Amino acid sequence: MDTILSVKDLEVEFATYGGTVKAVRGVSFDVTRGETLAIVGESGCGKSVTVQSLMGLIPMPPGKITGGTATLNGKNILNLPPAEANKFRGVEVGMIFQDPMSSLNPTMTIGDQIAETLKVHRGKSDQEAFKLAVELLERTHIPEAPKRAKQYPFEFSGGMLQRAMIAQSLACNPAILIADEPTTALDVTIQAQILELMLELQRTENMSIILITHDLAVVARMADRVAVMYAGQVIESGTVDDIFYRSSHPYTLGLKEAMPSNTHDRDKSLSPILGSPPDLFKPPVGCGYCARCP
Repeated sequence: MDTILSVKDLEVEFATYGGTVKAVRGVSFDVTRGETLAIVGESGCGKSVTVQSLMGLIPMPPGKITGGTATLNGKNILNLPPAEANKFRGVEVGMIFQDPMSSLNPTMTIGDQIAETLKVHRGKSDQEAFKLAVELLERTHIPEAPKRAKQYPFEFSGGMLQRAMIAQSLACNPAILIADEPTTALDVTIQAQILELMLELQRTENMSIILITHDLAVVARMADRVAVMYAGQVIESGTVDDIFYRSSHPYTLGLKEAMPSNTHDRDKSLSPILGSPPDLFKPPVGCGYCARCP
């Protein structure tokens, strides 16, 4: 398999007034070309911090990468100098955030924001960049793209904004697209459209996707492989079939038991995971799920 991203023993911590939070503790995973890796876990488990540290987006201080390596096509991407990090972001790896409204500049048109990426990273002229921006909007199935490119973010619906974010992230043909909860703020119908769009673009571009989510239904539809995170660690990983049908870790089993399904008996209550995640100021030795293990 053609491995393009390899993360080994990643450690990230944050200094706070109350002490040091060990947010990511020894995370390792690989991403191969053209596949979708889903990183799954409840809020606060470290999945977003993991990918943001790879992109150089965690504030330092208070954040700090204290260990591990991450190589993209053989090049170490952790702690890149600012100039190299700016070149790396958007060119080699694109990212979609969960709230597109707060990720876009409200004072610039959608077309100008996409064009800016093309001018900075690909050296295009104003006219060339805007033309390509319109083409990118068309590729993401935004109707009347030439007209829409001249509109501002507040004139777009939530689903249209997410399409515009996808268009911007694809401007420089990145090898990997990181999607951090890309459908959280969208209704179910629009969620399905955005997921189908991502799959379509992945097929045409032979692009890898890292999908951050807590929604197992999205994982079942999108992923080839899954890494389950809990308390800053990857506690189980495997193919999507392994995780859904042959999982062995009690936390993974608990996640599936807590998820409603179309075949669920209405008279039978769901099975919640009792207890709370451990305190990452003083993370437990050994398995972080020990205190909640049934």
